Amino acid sequence: MLILGIDPGSRFCGYGLLQFEGRKVVAAGCEVIDVSATKDISERLKLLHEQICSVIHEYKPDLAAVETMFLSKHVKSIFTLGHARGVLLLALAQYQIPLAEYSPREIKKAIAGNGNATKQQVRYMVDSIFKLTQKPAKDDAYDALAVAYCHFNRLRFI
Repeated sequence: MLILGIDPGSRFCGYGLLQFEGRKVVAAGCEVIDVSATKDISERLKLLHEQICSVIHEYKPDLAAVETMFLSKHVKSIFTLGHARGVLLLALAQYQIPLAEYSPREIKKAIAGNGNATKQQVRYMVDSIFKLTQKPAKDDAYDALAVAYCHFNRLRFI
């Protein structure tokens, strides 16, 4: 079974793929969709949709897990992130992929054992657990793999 984890973003969107058989992870990988070169939000959302659809089409995940939004002081960022999440959820719905959503705190607790873990702690734990051979430069990719791992843990104990 293959889980697609997504860390939504309107400029950088991380995605992670976690393949498991039974209760054991057999493969993991993560990357970032970078649409930051385009300033126009409409164009960025279009590119984000096209690229996540390409990922879905290539890997054909069985399930998806997406990080929920968290409150921020910057209201404009929340709306922009909401647009990006909407595009990502649309793509998952178009491919009829079952979806689970997790808060940042749930994800950090699942991967690092602490709901207040820092980005560096999440990155360290993802590296420790999965021993990635190709290490992405952006934290968004690691975060996305942590999202997939959070869902894997939920499924493992059900």
